[in-house]
Amino acid sequence: MQQINDATEAAKARATQPNRIYAVASGKGGVGKTWFAITLSHALANLGRKTLLFDGDLGLANVDIQLGLMPKHDLGTVISGKLPLNQATLSYDEGGFDIIAGRSGSGNLANVSANHLHTLGEDLSLLSAAYQTVVLDLGAGVERTVRNLANQVDTVMVLTTDEPTALTDAYAFIKITHMERPHTDIRVIVNMANSTKEGERTYNTILKACEGFLKFSPPLAGVIRRDPKVRDTIRAQSPILIRFPNTEAALDVVNIVNNLKT
Repeated sequence: MQQINDATEAAKARATQPNRIYAVASGKGGVGKTWFAITLSHALANLGRKTLLFDGDLGLANVDIQLGLMPKHDLGTVISGKLPLNQATLSYDEGGFDIIAGRSGSGNLANVSANHLHTLGEDLSLLSAAYQTVVLDLGAGVERTVRNLANQVDTVMVLTTDEPTALTDAYAFIKITHMERPHTDIRVIVNMANSTKEGERTYNTILKACEGFLKFSPPLAGVIRRDPKVRDTIRAQSPILIRFPNTEAALDVVNIVNNLKT
Protein backbone atom coordinates (compact mmCIF):
# COMPACT_ATOMS: atom_id res chain seq x y z
CA MET A 1 0.00 0.00 0.00
CA GLN A 2 2.88 2.35 0.85
CA GLN A 3 4.42 1.75 -2.61
CA ILE A 4 1.14 2.70 -4.28
CA ASN A 5 0.92 5.88 -2.20
CA ASP A 6 4.53 6.75 -3.03
CA ALA A 7 3.89 6.23 -6.75
CA THR A 8 0.77 8.41 -6.55
CA GLU A 9 2.65 11.19 -4.80
CA ALA A 10 5.48 10.98 -7.35
CA ALA A 11 2.98 11.25 -10.22
CA LYS A 12 1.36 14.28 -8.58
CA ALA A 13 4.75 15.90 -8.19
CA ARG A 14 5.55 15.42 -11.88
CA ALA A 15 2.14 16.80 -12.84
CA THR A 16 2.91 20.07 -11.05
CA GLN A 17 6.43 20.53 -12.42
CA PRO A 18 7.20 23.68 -14.47
CA ASN A 19 6.36 24.03 -18.14
CA ARG A 20 8.79 22.15 -20.35
CA ILE A 21 9.39 21.91 -24.10
CA TYR A 22 10.91 18.69 -25.43
CA ALA A 23 12.09 18.19 -28.99
CA VAL A 24 12.27 14.71 -30.48
CA ALA A 25 14.96 14.63 -33.15
CA SER A 26 16.96 12.17 -35.24
CA GLY A 27 19.71 12.37 -37.76
CA LYS A 28 17.77 10.27 -40.28
CA GLY A 29 14.29 9.02 -40.93
CA GLY A 30 13.02 5.54 -40.18
CA VAL A 31 14.11 5.36 -36.54
CA GLY A 32 10.60 5.69 -35.06
CA LYS A 33 10.77 9.37 -34.16
CA THR A 34 7.12 10.27 -34.71
CA TRP A 35 5.86 7.11 -33.01
CA PHE A 36 8.00 7.99 -30.00
CA ALA A 37 6.81 11.62 -29.97
CA ILE A 38 3.19 10.43 -29.93
CA THR A 39 3.81 7.87 -27.20
CA LEU A 40 5.86 10.33 -25.15
CA SER A 41 3.02 12.89 -25.33
CA HIS A 42 0.50 10.24 -24.36
CA ALA A 43 2.57 9.06 -21.38
CA LEU A 44 3.03 12.64 -20.16
CA ALA A 45 -0.70 13.29 -20.48
CA ASN A 46 -1.38 10.13 -18.49
CA LEU A 47 0.57 11.70 -15.63
CA GLY A 48 -1.91 14.54 -15.57
CA ARG A 49 0.24 17.07 -17.42
CA LYS A 50 -1.53 19.29 -19.94
CA THR A 51 0.38 18.35 -23.08
CA LEU A 52 0.66 19.64 -26.64
CA LEU A 53 2.20 17.61 -29.47
CA PHE A 54 3.51 19.94 -32.18
CA ASP A 55 4.27 18.31 -35.52
CA GLY A 56 7.30 20.29 -36.61
CA ASP A 57 8.32 17.88 -39.37
CA LEU A 58 7.76 20.56 -41.99
CA GLY A 59 6.93 19.03 -45.33
CA LEU A 60 6.80 15.37 -44.26
CA ALA A 61 4.45 15.58 -41.28
CA ASN A 62 2.64 12.39 -40.27
CA VAL A 63 1.45 12.66 -36.66
CA ASP A 64 -2.13 12.98 -37.92
CA ILE A 65 -1.67 9.97 -40.22
CA GLN A 66 -0.34 7.75 -37.44
CA LEU A 67 -3.35 8.67 -35.32
CA GLY A 68 -5.93 8.43 -38.10
CA LEU A 69 -6.93 12.08 -37.82
CA MET A 70 -8.20 14.52 -40.45
CA PRO A 71 -7.46 17.93 -38.91
CA LYS A 72 -9.39 20.93 -40.18
CA HIS A 73 -6.37 23.19 -39.66
CA ASP A 74 -2.63 22.57 -39.83
CA LEU A 75 0.70 24.39 -39.96
CA GLY A 76 0.16 25.22 -43.60
CA THR A 77 -2.85 27.31 -42.61
CA VAL A 78 -0.83 29.04 -39.92
CA ILE A 79 2.25 29.77 -42.04
CA SER A 80 0.09 31.16 -44.83
CA GLY A 81 -1.27 33.69 -42.33
CA LYS A 82 -4.86 32.44 -42.44
CA LEU A 83 -4.97 31.37 -38.81
CA PRO A 84 -2.99 32.10 -35.61
CA LEU A 85 -1.11 29.17 -34.11
CA ASN A 86 -3.24 28.99 -30.99
CA GLN A 87 -6.34 28.38 -33.11
CA ALA A 88 -4.80 25.45 -35.00
CA THR A 89 -4.84 23.08 -32.04
CA LEU A 90 -6.80 19.84 -32.20
CA SER A 91 -7.90 18.01 -29.07
CA TYR A 92 -7.01 14.32 -29.27
CA ASP A 93 -9.43 13.02 -26.66
CA GLU A 94 -8.31 9.39 -26.82
CA GLY A 95 -4.83 10.31 -25.68
CA GLY A 96 -5.76 13.26 -23.51
CA PHE A 97 -3.43 15.70 -25.27
CA ASP A 98 -3.66 18.41 -27.94
CA ILE A 99 -2.07 18.35 -31.38
CA ILE A 100 -0.95 20.90 -33.94
CA ALA A 101 -0.73 18.99 -37.19
CA GLY A 102 1.77 19.56 -39.95
CA ARG A 103 0.86 19.22 -43.60
CA SER A 104 1.94 15.88 -44.98
CA GLY A 105 3.55 15.95 -48.41
CA SER A 106 3.79 19.73 -48.66
CA GLY A 107 7.41 20.20 -49.58
CA ASN A 108 6.98 23.96 -49.69
CA LEU A 109 6.75 24.02 -45.90
CA ALA A 110 10.27 22.64 -45.72
CA ASN A 111 11.45 25.83 -47.44
CA VAL A 112 9.77 28.30 -45.11
CA SER A 113 11.57 31.65 -44.95
CA ALA A 114 13.73 32.54 -41.97
CA ASN A 115 11.26 35.28 -40.96
CA HIS A 116 8.33 32.87 -40.98
CA LEU A 117 10.34 30.35 -38.97
CA HIS A 118 11.27 32.98 -36.43
CA THR A 119 7.64 34.04 -36.06
CA LEU A 120 6.54 30.43 -35.78
CA GLY A 121 9.10 29.85 -33.04
CA GLU A 122 7.93 32.92 -31.12
CA ASP A 123 4.29 31.88 -31.45
CA LEU A 124 5.15 28.38 -30.21
CA SER A 125 6.97 29.85 -27.23
CA LEU A 126 3.92 31.95 -26.35
CA LEU A 127 1.53 29.04 -26.84
CA SER A 128 3.64 26.78 -24.64
CA ALA A 129 2.74 28.91 -21.64
CA ALA A 130 -0.76 27.40 -21.79
CA TYR A 131 0.66 23.87 -21.41
CA GLN A 132 2.70 22.05 -18.83
CA THR A 133 4.51 20.10 -21.54
CA VAL A 134 5.06 20.63 -25.25
CA VAL A 135 6.52 17.82 -27.37
CA LEU A 136 7.98 19.01 -30.66
CA ASP A 137 8.36 16.34 -33.33
CA LEU A 138 11.21 17.66 -35.47
CA GLY A 139 12.00 16.63 -39.00
CA ALA A 140 14.89 14.26 -39.59
CA GLY A 141 18.25 15.76 -40.47
CA VAL A 142 20.13 18.95 -39.61
CA GLU A 143 18.56 21.43 -42.04
CA ARG A 144 17.89 25.05 -41.13
CA THR A 145 14.19 24.50 -40.47
CA VAL A 146 14.95 21.72 -38.01
CA ARG A 147 17.68 23.64 -36.17
CA ASN A 148 15.57 26.79 -35.95
CA LEU A 149 12.69 25.02 -34.23
CA ALA A 150 15.12 23.17 -31.95
CA ASN A 151 16.26 26.55 -30.62
CA GLN A 152 12.91 26.93 -28.82
CA VAL A 153 13.21 23.87 -26.59
CA ASP A 154 14.48 23.00 -23.13
CA THR A 155 15.54 19.42 -23.89
CA VAL A 156 16.38 17.65 -27.15
CA MET A 157 15.87 13.89 -27.24
CA VAL A 158 17.90 12.40 -30.08
CA LEU A 159 16.54 9.07 -31.26
CA THR A 160 18.79 6.51 -32.91
CA THR A 161 19.01 2.79 -33.65
CA ASP A 162 22.04 0.53 -33.94
CA GLU A 163 22.26 1.01 -37.71
CA PRO A 164 25.56 2.69 -38.67
CA THR A 165 23.81 5.38 -40.72
CA ALA A 166 21.43 6.17 -37.86
CA LEU A 167 24.34 6.47 -35.42
CA THR A 168 26.38 8.63 -37.81
CA ASP A 169 23.49 10.98 -38.48
CA ALA A 170 22.47 11.15 -34.81
CA TYR A 171 26.04 12.13 -33.95
CA ALA A 172 25.95 14.81 -36.66
CA PHE A 173 22.76 16.27 -35.17
CA ILE A 174 24.26 16.24 -31.67
CA LYS A 175 27.48 17.85 -32.94
CA ILE A 176 25.77 20.74 -34.73
CA THR A 177 23.27 21.34 -31.92
CA HIS A 178 26.01 21.30 -29.28
CA MET A 179 28.21 23.65 -31.31
CA GLU A 180 25.38 26.13 -31.90
CA ARG A 181 23.93 25.91 -28.38
CA PRO A 182 26.57 24.43 -26.03
CA HIS A 183 24.28 24.47 -22.99
CA THR A 184 21.41 22.58 -24.65
CA ASP A 185 20.15 19.62 -22.64
CA ILE A 186 20.68 16.79 -25.15
CA ARG A 187 19.70 13.23 -24.26
CA VAL A 188 20.00 10.04 -26.30
CA ILE A 189 17.31 7.42 -26.78
CA VAL A 190 18.06 4.11 -28.46
CA ASN A 191 15.02 2.68 -30.25
CA MET A 192 14.29 -0.78 -31.64
CA ALA A 193 16.98 -2.45 -29.55
CA ASN A 194 16.96 -6.25 -29.32
CA SER A 195 17.52 -5.93 -25.57
CA THR A 196 18.17 -3.25 -22.98
CA LYS A 197 21.82 -4.31 -22.76
CA GLU A 198 22.24 -4.10 -26.53
CA GLY A 199 20.65 -0.66 -26.49
CA GLU A 200 23.13 0.45 -23.85
CA ARG A 201 25.99 -0.79 -26.02
CA THR A 202 24.61 1.24 -28.93
CA TYR A 203 24.47 4.30 -26.69
CA ASN A 204 28.07 3.74 -25.62
CA THR A 205 29.11 3.87 -29.27
CA ILE A 206 27.68 7.35 -29.75
CA LEU A 207 28.84 8.43 -26.28
CA LYS A 208 32.47 7.58 -27.10
CA ALA A 209 32.27 9.63 -30.30
CA CYS A 210 30.80 12.61 -28.43
CA GLU A 211 33.39 12.41 -25.67
CA GLY A 212 36.26 11.88 -28.06
CA PHE A 213 35.46 14.62 -30.57
CA LEU A 214 33.16 17.03 -28.74
CA LYS A 215 34.32 16.61 -25.13
CA PHE A 216 30.62 16.28 -24.35
CA SER A 217 28.70 13.45 -22.69
CA PRO A 218 24.98 13.41 -23.53
CA PRO A 219 23.17 11.12 -21.06
CA LEU A 220 21.10 8.10 -22.01
CA ALA A 221 17.42 8.89 -21.52
CA GLY A 222 16.39 5.31 -22.16
CA VAL A 223 16.26 2.24 -24.37
CA ILE A 224 13.14 1.11 -26.21
CA ARG A 225 13.11 -2.57 -27.06
CA ARG A 226 12.11 -3.88 -30.47
CA ASP A 227 8.44 -4.77 -30.30
CA PRO A 228 6.17 -6.12 -33.08
CA LYS A 229 3.20 -4.42 -31.41
CA VAL A 230 4.58 -1.05 -32.51
CA ARG A 231 4.00 -1.85 -36.16
CA ASP A 232 0.53 -3.16 -35.31
CA THR A 233 -0.44 0.10 -33.64
CA ILE A 234 0.89 2.22 -36.50
CA ARG A 235 -1.09 0.16 -38.99
CA ALA A 236 -4.18 0.47 -36.82
CA GLN A 237 -3.56 4.24 -36.44
CA SER A 238 -3.97 3.95 -32.70
CA PRO A 239 -1.60 4.74 -29.78
CA ILE A 240 0.26 1.83 -28.24
CA LEU A 241 -0.67 3.00 -24.74
CA ILE A 242 -4.30 2.33 -25.64
CA ARG A 243 -4.00 -0.87 -27.66
CA PHE A 244 -1.09 -2.57 -25.91
CA PRO A 245 -0.21 -0.58 -22.76
CA ASN A 246 1.68 -3.47 -21.15
CA THR A 247 3.86 -4.41 -24.11
CA GLU A 248 7.64 -3.90 -23.89
CA ALA A 249 7.94 -0.77 -26.03
CA ALA A 250 5.06 0.93 -24.23
CA LEU A 251 6.54 0.18 -20.82
CA ASP A 252 9.95 1.43 -21.97
CA VAL A 253 8.52 4.82 -22.97
CA VAL A 254 6.60 5.08 -19.70
CA ASN A 255 9.85 4.34 -17.89
CA ILE A 256 11.60 7.11 -19.83
CA VAL A 257 8.90 9.58 -18.78
CA ASN A 258 9.03 8.44 -15.16
CA ASN A 259 12.78 9.05 -15.13
CA LEU A 260 12.65 12.51 -16.65
CA LYS A 261 14.09 15.16 -14.37
CA THR A 262 12.39 18.32 -15.54
